[in-house]
Amino acid sequence: MPACKTLNFTSPSLSYGSASVKVQILPRDSNRAPRISWNVGGRPLYRTDQVKLFESLHFEVCRTTIYSDCGLDAGRDGVSAGHDGMHAGRKCAALATPEHLAPVFLLWPDVSFDVNVEGVDAGRDVNGDAANPVPEIPLMDGSALPFFLALRREAGVPRELSFYDAPVSRQWDLRNAPDQPSYGYVRIEPAETFEVEYRLDRPDANGFKSCAALSVYGPEDLYGVFQSRTFILEKEYEQAREAGLLAGATESCGLLVKSPVDKSLYRTPEEPAMHKILDLLGDLSFACPALPKIRVEILNGGHASHHQILKEVLPYLLKVE
Repeated sequence: MPACKTLNFTSPSLSYGSASVKVQILPRDSNRAPRISWNVGGRPLYRTDQVKLFESLHFEVCRTTIYSDCGLDAGRDGVSAGHDGMHAGRKCAALATPEHLAPVFLLWPDVSFDVNVEGVDAGRDVNGDAANPVPEIPLMDGSALPFFLALRREAGVPRELSFYDAPVSRQWDLRNAPDQPSYGYVRIEPAETFEVEYRLDRPDANGFKSCAALSVYGPEDLYGVFQSRTFILEKEYEQAREAGLLAGATESCGLLVKSPVDKSLYRTPEEPAMHKILDLLGDLSFACPALPKIRVEILNGGHASHHQILKEVLPYLLKVE
């Protein structure tokens, strides 16, 4: 049997001085279904061939997407009681920012990967405390491009994408609280493939706006969105630094959007909205490297609304699996 191939990534992260990811591309095994195994600090977090257990992960949004295999069942010492005894007696595994790596695996749905996240030297945990920092995927420039280029060299030509039917028709407003005014919305309807229109409209940020749309039929449709860097508005960046966040951020960690906006600095047209589409792809494909056949329209969304979309389509993915 041929040996597995290994890729190593190390870069500055947003929260810490540095973090690293090791990705192993495993030989094909006709006796095992392809899967992506996510491991943190040597402890397993989640495997996509166990998608029926996906909802046992605890999801949290702070600065970014955070998943934990223990969730609220963890004791004060960080040792999990476990949902079903599976994790009894061992420390939780937690992971931040998988949305920057997960969408790349969409291009090889028939290949197995082991992802190992290591190398946190400082930072904050999911509660904002300095101790026990949550490992995160290296940001590099916040896009998926470095991961894609490296995996493309080792994993070979991208394969045909995997889709599943998800006849969902839903819409809801986005609010900070039930009695607060709406600041955005999400609309979902069935489609022949995965389609999204993402709009950002921030009157509170000197009228910052960005709008992008994407229809995904094959791997080539994803190449452009992979280039879009993570971004932050200048005022929000200053507030985050004052609060002790983004301690590891450097000029190479993404796009700082100043006011007035200078679009000549964008790597791709409407890069902020396109990056939100990348985030959405990552949040949806973390459960399994496949996309629902839906059309999504989002105004001022984020990871919390992306996760709600995933909850709407997940029952249909479970039927496929």
